[in-house]
Amino acid sequence: MKKEKIRPIFIFCLPRSGSTLLQRFITSHNAVSSVSEPWVLLPFLYPLKEHGIYAEYSHSIMHRALQDFLKTLPSEKEDYLTAIRGAVLTLYKKAADSSSIYFLDKTPRYHLICEDIIEMFPDGKFIFLWRNPLSIISSIIETWGKGRWNLFNYKIDLYDGINNLTNTYRKYEDKSLAINYEDFITDMDNELKRVFSYLELELQPDIKEKYLDVMLSGDMGDDTGKKSYHQISEKPLEKWKGILCNPFRKFWCKKYINWLGSNRLESMGYVKNELLEDIEGVETNFNSFPGDLILAVGGVIYCLFDLNILMRKLRTIKNFRTVIRYK
Repeated sequence: MKKEKIRPIFIFCLPRSGSTLLQRFITSHNAVSSVSEPWVLLPFLYPLKEHGIYAEYSHSIMHRALQDFLKTLPSEKEDYLTAIRGAVLTLYKKAADSSSIYFLDKTPRYHLICEDIIEMFPDGKFIFLWRNPLSIISSIIETWGKGRWNLFNYKIDLYDGINNLTNTYRKYEDKSLAINYEDFITDMDNELKRVFSYLELELQPDIKEKYLDVMLSGDMGDDTGKKSYHQISEKPLEKWKGILCNPFRKFWCKKYINWLGSNRLESMGYVKNELLEDIEGVETNFNSFPGDLILAVGGVIYCLFDLNILMRKLRTIKNFRTVIRYK
């Protein structure tokens, strides 16, 4: 029989931060259940935002209507969040094993709503997972771009996402746990002690073997990582140097690190000048350089005109013709 209540654990991070590895270790404990990536909270919380959604029903009008409706409730927005919290906890409980007291929700795009989530679940557990931003950038290019320049597709993560994460972590640092991917890989025993101490769970001695058997249901998540988790290696920590090595990539990375600035980077556990020195120290070559320049220009056009939305509109031209047809 399932527990009367279940508590949520959230891993807040950018994509390509190593969150699936951490998720598998935590879920190896019999008190924790999880699935690959639920994404369930985004559609519940985004109606509270005026912008950020393109929808057939007109999101801006829906937002105004919802705000009008919330004013009729005794506690307004708080009543809405309470109702949604109850619904989501019910779903978490149904998805969890009968022995679990926690359900771990690992959805990288929760960086867009991380502060809302913390306010919504006062008894939740919140783990902020940081990774060297240069490793994240190189992993995005290598894994999702097949080595080609593609960061314009992930500006929401690299800019809005990291800004939300650092701001929220500073605000709720006292009730959260921060983990650096590099520390997790190089000092795993101590980092696992910190994680399970924060979760108020006993660290099981065979966890380094048990995590290998964790099977996360669902098609979402990191397929690349799943294929290599049978062996933990420190090699990925320096892998970015072989990817971010042409003049354009080095230039872009320097600008990005400068944009992040000392305050954000210190919140994440990194030092701005050290990262800039690391970039400068990478041996320069011209691999992928011409293609990067072309794709970078195309990326500006892609973002400027929201081509993903335009393409969706073009697919509805047939429906548009039925509207203007008069006989």
